[in-house]
Amino acid sequence: MAGVRVTKVDWQRSKNGAAHHTQEYPCPELVVRRGQLFNLILDLSGELDSEEALIFTVETGPQASETLHTKAVFQTAELEVSDAWTAAKEVQSGNTVTVSLTSPPDAIIGRYLLRARPSSRRKHSDRKLGEFVLLFNPWCPEDDVFLASEEERQEYVLNDSGIIFRGVEKHIRAQGWNYGQFEEDILDICLAILDRSPSHQSDPATDVSRRHDPVYVTRIISAMVNSNNDRGVVQGQWQGKYGGGTSPLHWRGSVAILQKWFKGRYKPVKYGQCWVFAGVMCTVLRCLGIATRVVSNFNSAHDTDKNLSVDKYVDSFGRTLEDLTEDSMWNFHVWNESWFARQDLGPSYNGWQVLDATPQEESEGVFQCGPASVTAIREGDVHLAHDGPFVFAEVNADYIIWLWHKDESRERVYSDTKKIGRCISTKAVGSDSRVDITGLYKYPEGSRKERQVYSKAVKKMLSVEAWGRRTWIRRVGGRGLWRDDLLEPATKPSITGKFKVLEPPRLGHDLKLALCLANLTNRAQRVRVNLSGATILYTRKPVAEILHESHAVKLGPQEEKKIPVAISYSQYKEDLTEDKKILLAAMCLVTKGEKLLVEKDITLEDFITIKVLGPAVVGLAVMVEVTVVNPLSESVKDCVLMVEGSGLLQGQLNIEVPSLESQERALVQFNITPSKSGPRQLQVDLVSPHFPDIKGFVMVHVATAK
Repeated sequence: MAGVRVTKVDWQRSKNGAAHHTQEYPCPELVVRRGQLFNLILDLSGELDSEEALIFTVETGPQASETLHTKAVFQTAELEVSDAWTAAKEVQSGNTVTVSLTSPPDAIIGRYLLRARPSSRRKHSDRKLGEFVLLFNPWCPEDDVFLASEEERQEYVLNDSGIIFRGVEKHIRAQGWNYGQFEEDILDICLAILDRSPSHQSDPATDVSRRHDPVYVTRIISAMVNSNNDRGVVQGQWQGKYGGGTSPLHWRGSVAILQKWFKGRYKPVKYGQCWVFAGVMCTVLRCLGIATRVVSNFNSAHDTDKNLSVDKYVDSFGRTLEDLTEDSMWNFHVWNESWFARQDLGPSYNGWQVLDATPQEESEGVFQCGPASVTAIREGDVHLAHDGPFVFAEVNADYIIWLWHKDESRERVYSDTKKIGRCISTKAVGSDSRVDITGLYKYPEGSRKERQVYSKAVKKMLSVEAWGRRTWIRRVGGRGLWRDDLLEPATKPSITGKFKVLEPPRLGHDLKLALCLANLTNRAQRVRVNLSGATILYTRKPVAEILHESHAVKLGPQEEKKIPVAISYSQYKEDLTEDKKILLAAMCLVTKGEKLLVEKDITLEDFITIKVLGPAVVGLAVMVEVTVVNPLSESVKDCVLMVEGSGLLQGQLNIEVPSLESQERALVQFNITPSKSGPRQLQVDLVSPHFPDIKGFVMVHVATAK
């Protein structure tokens, strides 16, 4: 019947959405996943001959072409081919026909235009049916991003909130984060991020043609989440000054950041630090359909000269000499892992891949990092793409402290091969617990296997292939690198020391510690103890000195002594950063020239509790009770509770807190009305101009209304 044409399409959004796990996306177009069948119902202007085929055209990106696989033409009568687009007539009833379309499991992801016509009509009479979005498919065994466990898919693809671990190795704190990948406009914004990349701007057709490959897509995203090189999403700031923007610790999730970037015509959003970059990248990759998690590495090396050693230079009080110290060991660093196959490296490197959007070092001239196979890092195969040496150093570098003398000579006063890369952590599947995944990155510290891998990595890093140059093999003082004897002290130490916290360090309170020194010899010893303390950022960059004192200590044979160390609130309150961190150092100068350096990182604790008073049900108001305490020894006013929670309340709720006397406790109650069922995260922050934000969160299990 030559005159029949397609008049209307029913995209079967709820049916397809449920089958493709995309029903949460709020956008008007159909969202489906690649490698999986979806159904459409077409209305025709007349009845279609049972023998007549329907011809479909799909295209994505500019200058779509079949050569680049950005366009496909296929029809219902053809035999199904696994690596091509296919169509089949399912049901025909009068003037309507139900068809199923299937994309190949390696199809390009993105927004597609769909056209259709009966085979009897001429080519130019294609009817434009509309647009749909195609995503990666972790449920499809043939897709490179396939993840076998349903629990892991629920967590790493569909969970729209999570936990990011911060703090210090001995005191790890959980912070809630709203990924919000199903919030308004987020999918459109994630696709816009791909289109704003320099690769797309310079050659859009080729760029789109490569979007079938998770290695390519994730590397582009790692560059675009930071604003260096490309007017990407977030601008980093590590100086402790956040004028003209938002402090990194004020963000509670990715949604506000992504929407601000999009609505502000792609102007970078100020400001981010590592957990913000990782939180935003997790949102983007989960939104596009790649299983992704946020990972925290405690005592994380930033090895600028790629010698597998973090070299810190200090003065006789243990204070960091910033003009000499280029490397750093951050209290923690946060990155992402995404799960996919490495067609470029081979199957033994499939699985979790490190991606890091924090702009630390350039890779191929751009601030991007990864994907680096976690297996390759554990096995020391640092020569494999991408950025293996940098990630290997983050978890394996040696930590060495040098005392810098006035005559510009240096003396090693501390070395540790085990300090860096501790307690590598991520949120557990299906719960708020912390899971230690250090064993995925390296063999047990000090084991034979770990030392073998270290030597193997060193050899590969010294090869021209890994870096293309050999100039960094020797450093200041011309010492040869990676000699194990360097890390062994020449003689046994005659004293040991460590800082002991006498009372829990609380925000707004005085700090009380002791430096415990022990004489390991049978002879009396005199020790000069130079103490220093500084408020620091989480990168351990000093902000302001708050302690500087010296003690002469006499230790009898085998004697232990405690030197009290007190820092009053008034000493640190003006210079404390929002990281709430203080670094103490004691340089102990023993007779006969022996030196001992002791360091202690302290995070000040705070208090907030959140209780949901009653069962949470979709569409019904439920009361929340928050308990806060003024941590200071003075009264404060102008405090605000900032409340946020995807699926629990629309936007952000700001509640004024009455003025609080010193140490006063206050109860604040408010209602929320959940709009989505399942586990939901409610974040509540106490914000004040007088002290750093006090952050809390609680998981709320929302039931469907009966």
